Amino acid sequence: MVKKFKIHKDDTVQVLAGKDKGKQGKVVRVITKKDAVIVSGVNFVKKAMKRRSQQDAGGIAEVEAPIHISNVGIVCPKCKRPVKIGYKLDGDKKIRVCRKCGEAL
Repeated sequence: MVKKFKIHKDDTVQVLAGKDKGKQGKVVRVITKKDAVIVSGVNFVKKAMKRRSQQDAGGIAEVEAPIHISNVGIVCPKCKRPVKIGYKLDGDKKIRVCRKCGEAL
């Protein structure tokens, strides 16, 4: 069974809980198996990287780690703050809308 999430790739989200609370960024990847998302510029962790070639530096690198999907909220372009998502039928197509102002996401 494939899980469906209301947050998709390239959505602008805000972190609601954790060490980066309040920061905003774009969703780079949605990891359905872990119920997590990777957000650009948020939740950096240090990771030991092995040298792969002569030119590759290796050492300790900072990479973006996944955040649980419940700890991020989608940002409405009109309200400029995290909102809940509703759905509206646009002809035969279901579109995501902001529950506060009705703006399409």
